[in-house]
Parts: sequence; structure tokens; C-alpha cells
Amino acid sequence: MNLDRTDFGLLKALQQDARVTNKELAASVGVSPSTCLERVRRLRESGALEGYYAAVNPEALGIQVQAMVSVRLAKHALVSFDSLRDDLLRIPEVVSVYLLAGAQDFLVHVVASSVNHLRDVVSENFAAREDVAHMETSLIFDHARSYELPNFAE
Repeated sequence: MNLDRTDFGLLKALQQDARVTNKELAASVGVSPSTCLERVRRLRESGALEGYYAAVNPEALGIQVQAMVSVRLAKHALVSFDSLRDDLLRIPEVVSVYLLAGAQDFLVHVVASSVNHLRDVVSENFAAREDVAHMETSLIFDHARSYELPNFAE
């Protein structure tokens, strides 16, 4: 991706507030609204801007428990990592899947309405899989997230 200072400014501003108006966004980087609209369109088409998201309080959706499930696979040669990742992402309770290097192969962020719900999700979707050799579930007591990525490309 060939991005310039204006593109980086647009991405930074959108990370801080994806609901900013086009007029405000244009003013923040010093371009006209029509130029801004075209630049944001190009950022989307190039894949530099992947989407817009709403940060939702998990409790509003009845989510009371979150966990990270680390998974070690039984036989790498027989497993398609992409296929397993896609299988995991089809589970409604799975929020994120990370493919890792090291002792564990995957780290999976899971949400549930209760500890019993979490137990069922882990038992039915991880422990029951023949390709899973070992798994470990760690409860998340609290977490914070930065919604702005650092810019190492500029």
C-alpha cells in the first residue's frame, strides 16, 4: 500500500472517531470534503481501511464471562490452520482467533453468559475435537483495548 501523510492522518482520525463527519474529517487533515471522500474510498478499496466498528459494552448483550482458550493441536500436518480458524470463527461465542508461534497453536477469545455456558462452549467446541491435543482456559477478569494502532509505516 502506498500511503501518504494525508492518508495516515485520515486513518488516525477515523481510529479515534469512526463517526466523524466527512466535513470534520477533511478539515482535520487539511483537504476538501470531496478529496477526503475520494481518499477514504481508496483507503477502503486498497484494504488499508478494513471497516468501521461500534464498541459495545458486553454486559448490554448479557455477556458475563470472557476467557482466553489456548489450544495445542495434535498433528500439524493433518490440520489446515485456515480451516480450523474458520471453524472456530463460526462459533457464536468466539470473538477472536489468533494463530501463534510457540508452545500453543491458537489463542481464542470466547464470551459467555455464565461459567456454565463457558464450560459447555469449551467442552463442545474444543475438548471434543480430535485435532486438539491440549487446551487451557483462562478467565478474563478485566481488559482494556486501544483502538488506535501505532503507525510504523510513516
